[in-house]
Amino acid sequence: MTATGFAEVAAGVYALRYPVYDVTVTLVVGDDAALVVDTLSTAEQATELAEAVRRVTAHPWTVVNTHHHFDHAFGNATFAAAGAPVWGHEGTANRLNAGGERTKRELSEELADAQPELAAQIAAVRVHPPERTVHQEATLDIGGRRVTLRFLGRGHTDNDLVVAVPDADVLVAGDLVESGGPPGFGDAYPLEWADTVAGLLRMTGPGTVVLPGHGPPVDSAFVLAQHADLTRLEWLIREGHANHSPVEAVAARSPFGVETSLPAVRRGYALLDGTLS
Repeated sequence: MTATGFAEVAAGVYALRYPVYDVTVTLVVGDDAALVVDTLSTAEQATELAEAVRRVTAHPWTVVNTHHHFDHAFGNATFAAAGAPVWGHEGTANRLNAGGERTKRELSEELADAQPELAAQIAAVRVHPPERTVHQEATLDIGGRRVTLRFLGRGHTDNDLVVAVPDADVLVAGDLVESGGPPGFGDAYPLEWADTVAGLLRMTGPGTVVLPGHGPPVDSAFVLAQHADLTRLEWLIREGHANHSPVEAVAARSPFGVETSLPAVRRGYALLDGTLS
């Protein structure tokens, strides 16, 4: 067990940074209901998370996945077994249904030598896709509190949801915003990500608390700076593709560093070539 606990970041809104992958989980507490945003990587982690939630509130819970990646959604079954409906973008449900088992196999094999315990736990996960899905927008009543789920466009994935808690001026951005490290571009859309974050910025104000997918809470100024870096990367990719520049040369100019940016440039070139849609 890894010691974890929620910290209140706004009235009735709590954040927990889980040490494995530094994932941020959000808890919204209403009068007689609670919302858990993201469920970590394994049943064991999700059980620990549930215990941390119960130290804050005994209210019935609902779950939302910000996107389909394992570190945000592989704990779903633990909460569903305890009566939680699970919400997510329709693409999250589709990707977990179509590829969840393959992801389990690949991850458990990849981690087998370096992290055998985690590898075994991932191999044992029961993948539980969201059964309540969002196309563009949905509003949940969490114990008298209005919480909005919005799909603003493709970015970190093709199924990123933003969770807004207007009465507390909190936005849960998932991996559209990262403060614990650079953005992840493995299955991202680097030519659209900046536009999607621009939509998120339009939902913020000077006092908005933004909870990223990994790392500590940030403000709109941080998001604006990350938007500028994403915009720069987008135009480096477009310019590099037009000039037939090597992928490595474009990545070397990226504000996120070479290793982080190589998959972004490759995916950007593929999108511009029409070999990726």
